[in-house]
Amino acid sequence: MEESTHGASGSSPPLVELVADARLPSRYGDFRVVGFRTWDGEDLGAVIRGDVNDAEGVPVRMHSECFTGDVMGSLRCDCRDQLEAALRFIGRAERGAVLYLPQEGRGIGLVNKIRAYALQDMGLDTVEANLALGFEDDLRRYDVAASMVMALGIRSVCLLTNNPKKIAGLRGFGVPVVGTIPVRMPPNEHNQHYLDTKRAKSGHLL
Repeated sequence: MEESTHGASGSSPPLVELVADARLPSRYGDFRVVGFRTWDGEDLGAVIRGDVNDAEGVPVRMHSECFTGDVMGSLRCDCRDQLEAALRFIGRAERGAVLYLPQEGRGIGLVNKIRAYALQDMGLDTVEANLALGFEDDLRRYDVAASMVMALGIRSVCLLTNNPKKIAGLRGFGVPVVGTIPVRMPPNEHNQHYLDTKRAKSGHLL
């Protein structure tokens, strides 16, 4: 994949560099897997479908890692369901990308997320649990994701999300968001309250 120096903001230096690129046939479709490295040495990954360089309106999913959901199949959230839905959608599309971001627990980390789970077991909701641990509701950042989009040469995105904050976050770092594609999953008995809280307190369009 050709690396691009094109950036939507055109001013600040990139936070990531595209350093690796290989084929990735998968159960969701034929992708390319690309590796990025941040200026301070952190490795990041994404899967790409088709030619996204210099393309407009590219379907993009910014997915925050979720060890309990993505890997272990937790029913307490809808993370794995959303990730798989995004991969299936992009696997059928002409082009698209899923960015996998190291922002466990909306940015508080795995151990603190498990602590938040314990507080939820005691009756707090997901927002109350984060606040009780001394964190904000959502500590995710969007500068690195924006830099990944720019490194891929994508000119504008159609974001696969239910979260308006992600739209504002990308736009705030110079990436044009020209539309959204909802990724709404049916609830189960374990995540109904979690989804209700995301809608009522975090503004998710569910």
